[in-house]
Amino acid sequence: MRKKINDTTTRLRAVYKQNERYFPLISFIAGFLWDSMTLDRIDRLSDNLILLSYIILAGLLIMLTNLLEEKKITTPVILKYRHLLPNALQFFFGGLFSSYVVYYFKSAALTKNWLFLLFLFLLLVTNEFIRDRIKAFYMQIIFYYLALFSFFIFFLPVIFKTISAWLFISSGLMSSGLTLGMVFFLGKKIDGQYITRLKPLIKPLVAIFIFFNVVYFSNIIPPVPLSLKYAGAFHSVKKTDQGYRLTYLKPEWYRFFTTSDDPFYFSGSDSVYCFSAVFAPTDLKTRIFHHWQWYNPQKEEWQTTDRLSYSIQGGRARGYRGYTYKKNIIPGEWRIDIENDQGQVLGRVSFEAIKEDSTSRRKVDQWR
Repeated sequence: MRKKINDTTTRLRAVYKQNERYFPLISFIAGFLWDSMTLDRIDRLSDNLILLSYIILAGLLIMLTNLLEEKKITTPVILKYRHLLPNALQFFFGGLFSSYVVYYFKSAALTKNWLFLLFLFLLLVTNEFIRDRIKAFYMQIIFYYLALFSFFIFFLPVIFKTISAWLFISSGLMSSGLTLGMVFFLGKKIDGQYITRLKPLIKPLVAIFIFFNVVYFSNIIPPVPLSLKYAGAFHSVKKTDQGYRLTYLKPEWYRFFTTSDDPFYFSGSDSVYCFSAVFAPTDLKTRIFHHWQWYNPQKEEWQTTDRLSYSIQGGRARGYRGYTYKKNIIPGEWRIDIENDQGQVLGRVSFEAIKEDSTSRRKVDQWR
């Protein structure tokens, strides 16, 4: 029995050695897919505690690694396993950035937020393939600052049950304070030259701070912790004891996947309804806006016709439901941006309005 186990172990080691160069890519894909399937609610206590523990452990590992590098720690047990510390740090960074990509992607409207999502994805990929560079002190501090900033942007609104520019500014200040505190601590413990260690970091840290503020106040960053679960245009929306009844014209048989009115065929005084379900953390209260826009072919630009809103309170896993509607619709291309009160876009409903003298098309319902 022992011989079989030894033989199996030997074969597995041989397979690993033969394919070692592929394992970073395999683990990267597997880890990302796992996070995509398991990270559901951004306000789930267990998930946030895991991410918070990653933040704390990554910070401790950075301090431990650099103290060992400067021979300020000589404990035999720690010295024995010091070669594993860069891998552990890379693991924690990978777990953090992978989770951020999932959470921010769920809150993103790709037409507006693709730049920030690309930035996070590049961080995730870079972390997976810089095993040697992650040992450098300055690379560790820069990655840690990015991880802190990205975490506090959604963690503080979850904790304080509100969304505001002040909470975002607080996220930046907390991230900056913790990062600078780490640099000063290490400088004092190692050689007292914390100013010397800080100088090369000033430009990249300031650049990161400016970048986050620019993408936030330009509404490029996804509006976490909110996320759009569903949205569409309909001929009628009615609230009943069983839920919301959404009525739309039955599409052609080959468009079986369509569950809303696109195009929107109308006649007479038909109104068009926009329904949306927006997830928010438990007890978080805010307003959702439907920004109605019509494309003016003469001026070749989108023109705002209405910006209507309703209040939401978080907690429902499938999103807080609400709707707005518009009378006197005119033919042409329409789009409705679903926004928070900061003007950040959660998603978009687009449809073409086509006027008919009369319509005998069959109407169907769905329930939300």
